Amino acid sequence: MKENSKSLLGGLAVIIAAIGIVTLVGLFAIHPQKEIITGEADATEYRVSNMVPGHVDTIYVKEGDFVKKGDTLAHIASKQVAAKMQQATAVRSAASAQSRKAQVGARDQQKQMAYQVWQKAKAAVEVYRKSYERVKGLYEKGVVSAQKFDEVEAQYKVAQADCAAAEQQYLMAEEGARREDIDAAAALVNQAGGAVAEVQSYLDDSYIIAPSDGQVVEIYCKLGDLIGTGSPVLSILDMSDCWFFFAVREDMLKGINVGETVKIKIPALSEDTLYDGEVRRIQAMASYATWRSTKTNGQYDVKSFDVKVVPTGNIEGLRPGMTAILEN
Repeated sequence: MKENSKSLLGGLAVIIAAIGIVTLVGLFAIHPQKEIITGEADATEYRVSNMVPGHVDTIYVKEGDFVKKGDTLAHIASKQVAAKMQQATAVRSAASAQSRKAQVGARDQQKQMAYQVWQKAKAAVEVYRKSYERVKGLYEKGVVSAQKFDEVEAQYKVAQADCAAAEQQYLMAEEGARREDIDAAAALVNQAGGAVAEVQSYLDDSYIIAPSDGQVVEIYCKLGDLIGTGSPVLSILDMSDCWFFFAVREDMLKGINVGETVKIKIPALSEDTLYDGEVRRIQAMASYATWRSTKTNGQYDVKSFDVKVVPTGNIEGLRPGMTAILEN
């Protein structure tokens, strides 16, 4: 009888335990635990690139340094650009000299020389005129031949032409360059100045400047490295422009609306502190990554949405990649 009683009690204990387990499972099924919406912190990161190919000459910062907008971060040396600057400067100097020459006109010595040549030509005309008149009189009297008269007449006309040309040369020297020549020289100066300005912009771009305040998080090159146009030199993290992003199922979006304030917990900073954030965006994510089938339970497929939340105040110690929990 005692053995039977022990067996009976053991069986009852097993049955009671089984009932307890089934009851607990039922309670958990009826009251499931609250699902946690987790996300991640992120911030704007600038990849600063160079505009001029060359060798890394100087790096003025190191990883972890905080910089201000406009600070010089590095310098890229380019012998080709320096040579182009010398060439452009020489062309500008030559063009400027030509422009000054066109504006000033001929020198006084040139003007005086042109005047003397004109006076010489006038004297020659006078000599040939007298010879022409004497020979003409003799020709009309039949003393000299027609050939001799023609030779003297031709020499007289040539002297007149030379005198006219000398006079025009003197007037040109006195008047200076034409307006068109002056304008053309000025245009060459402007063109050369534009070439110098272009090369100067390349020289300015050889200095890498910080686009915003932030922290240098990574430097991609070393001193002496040869880098091409557009190659990234370093990265700057701007923590003043940070946010959180969450992948939230559509059946959990209730109470989350654009423009509203939500509470966020960041376990890496504190398990108890809640931070305020404003919902800025709710956007459907790509279907291939966000569909979750629930049809096995007689329900429907749900989709995930990208929820962007921007903190309303500064969060000390926040870094990109930290886990964030959306309290909903």
